[in-house]
Amino acid sequence: MTENSTIQKIGWNFDNSYSRLPELFFSKQNPTPVQAPKLSIVNAPLAASLGLNPETLQDENGVAVLAGNQIPEGAFPLAQAYAGHQFGHFTMLGDGRAVLLGEQITPAGERVDIQLKGSGRTPYSRRGDGRAALGPMLREYIISEAMHALGIPTTRSLAVVTTGETIMRETDLPGAVLTRVAASHLRVGTFQFAARWGTIEDLRALADYTLHRHFPEVDADDSRYLSLLREVIKRQASLIAKWQLVGFIHGVMNTDNMAISGETIDYGPCAFMDTYDPATVFSSIDVQGRYAYGNQPVIGLWNLTRFAEALLPLLHDDEDQAVALAEDALAQFNKMLYRHWITGMKAKLGIVNEEEQDESLIKDLLTMMQKYRADYTNTFRALTFGKPEETALFGTDEFAQWHTNWQARLERQPESKESVHELMRSNNPAVIPRNYRVEEALDAAVEHGDYSVMERLLDVLSRPFAHLPEHAAYCSLPDPSGLPYRTYCGT
Repeated sequence: MTENSTIQKIGWNFDNSYSRLPELFFSKQNPTPVQAPKLSIVNAPLAASLGLNPETLQDENGVAVLAGNQIPEGAFPLAQAYAGHQFGHFTMLGDGRAVLLGEQITPAGERVDIQLKGSGRTPYSRRGDGRAALGPMLREYIISEAMHALGIPTTRSLAVVTTGETIMRETDLPGAVLTRVAASHLRVGTFQFAARWGTIEDLRALADYTLHRHFPEVDADDSRYLSLLREVIKRQASLIAKWQLVGFIHGVMNTDNMAISGETIDYGPCAFMDTYDPATVFSSIDVQGRYAYGNQPVIGLWNLTRFAEALLPLLHDDEDQAVALAEDALAQFNKMLYRHWITGMKAKLGIVNEEEQDESLIKDLLTMMQKYRADYTNTFRALTFGKPEETALFGTDEFAQWHTNWQARLERQPESKESVHELMRSNNPAVIPRNYRVEEALDAAVEHGDYSVMERLLDVLSRPFAHLPEHAAYCSLPDPSGLPYRTYCGT
């Protein structure tokens, strides 16, 4: 039996539709082989859903593919070209350390990208080494899988493989490759790239491809490119509202990090908020707070406006009319995001019908949470289980009045206490990837080769709404520290 046929036993079933776009959009690029690949962690349930054999994926040939040392039959490795506004500044980018192996066709008939991240230099590496460190790759694995369990659209992590090589950042670090699974890696920046450096036919080819792949329901519309814009706006409004509802801060919402599919992508300096504060920033490089928690809806619209600008030549032959169509579509974003957010916040408080004062009730709670530095997740968890004394708000006159008003609001709807409690349970996670828990797991794995801490954390995070007593330790806050938590763009 040949080596490649052994690799095929894993279950790879590749198609390569992206490679059929104009060559402007990619460079054919094999991963750079690594010295001594070793499996760190594999996502067996995800592998099975992709049609892969989890056991065979972990043997020598399987790990060789995950490391980039072997190319499975049917793959067409390439690096994608794109551009983007990074902290508001436009630049040429591209897959500087990632290679798309191809698109796996799953047993359910779905098409997903299989990408190796940290797989070596490409034509878009911009003086970088094309490699990735183990810690950031494990971090993306943890956070992306936690987001999936929370019901938030996201890229996912199939495996992390160490390379046996050292990479140089501020210090020497162990190298690693992450296998990322995505609906696609089409980005707002992909369209910006086409609009700046391609012809209108290149732009049209990209838009047609995107419609066919992600929005087949509007592919035949008379105004199909306007429909494309509207559908992307809808998905981003829903996605960012979900981020806000769980206190997730992406940290680097550049236009190249906004996926057209509506998935969360590129987990660099991301983190979950503990103390509620709209100004919360974790990223060490976001010194101006551009991507703070409270700014995420604003930046979402800013990014979508850049997407609309790229699409203008396809929206109408007359530029003024194209701009008017784009502005009308963009005007719906804030309304849609607000509807998703207010519906989600009401569910977090057990409210199912509508009253005029609902928004005030919600905002009054958030104002108190900010004033008294209440933990975002644990406050809603305490309210869910009728334990207001466990919140930082308890004992204040304003919270006592708010709590009375909230209880009266619940009494004015027909739902039983049991159904209200269940609604709150299913919308208020007990556990999130607490920053200190993530750091504990990364330290144990990277510094000591102990993956048991990470595996326990992943198990708990896979059931965020279970509210199990044995998970209580993962709900607790870290010991007080005089230093703010900082994240870095290592992924």
